[in-house]
Amino acid sequence: MKNNSTRYKTISSIKVVEDNHSMIRKTLLVLFFLGVLASFSYFTYELGGTISGAAPAKEQLSQLKQQVEKLDSEREKLSSTANSADSELNIERSTQKQLASQVQALTAENNKLKEDLAFFENLIPASSGPEGVRIGAFKADASNKTQIQYRILAMQGGKNVQDFNGELQFLLTVIQNGKTVTLTIPDAKTDDMTKFKLSFKYYQRLEGMLTVPDGAVIKTLQARILDKGQLRTFQSINF
Repeated sequence: MKNNSTRYKTISSIKVVEDNHSMIRKTLLVLFFLGVLASFSYFTYELGGTISGAAPAKEQLSQLKQQVEKLDSEREKLSSTANSADSELNIERSTQKQLASQVQALTAENNKLKEDLAFFENLIPASSGPEGVRIGAFKADASNKTQIQYRILAMQGGKNVQDFNGELQFLLTVIQNGKTVTLTIPDAKTDDMTKFKLSFKYYQRLEGMLTVPDGAVIKTLQARILDKGQLRTFQSINF
């Protein structure tokens, strides 16, 4: 009789853990769809803004802020669950790793939304803002030693804004064979020049990859905006 009672308690404990697992999986599934919905909404909005060239409304920025705050709250709750899962629910290690991975993915998505929000906040036109073309934001990831992933927001402000047509150019400084070498990108002989064309009234957003020579050590990357071959503005990143 005592053995049967112990077996019954063990089965009940397993059932409680499994019910908790099911609840967490449902929560993660809801958060996943929320992230997908937020990303889809942002992509649709960005596409419309890029085509029309119109600056975003403050109401849309407010909605993005609310999404970021909501994801922040959900991420904190999920992080708390992951940290206490072992002691409170006795979840096996494999499940803990999966939960931690989901938290990491949610954090990355949240950081991307914050970055996008910062981009859009820069787009609010102001008559008192700086005149002319400028680089509103410039980011570059060189974690892959053979390529650099860049992201640039070119924009212009002022009272009498006219359509701008120009080119994006990069100066990549590397150490190669013990010597400092500066490369100009794009190369008219080997690169697709259309990828670096600029044509906008208020703003234009560009993303792409730059190839780094084999064995070269990246030192700096400078983004430049040219107007008929003349330098209008630039911004640099040191690695």
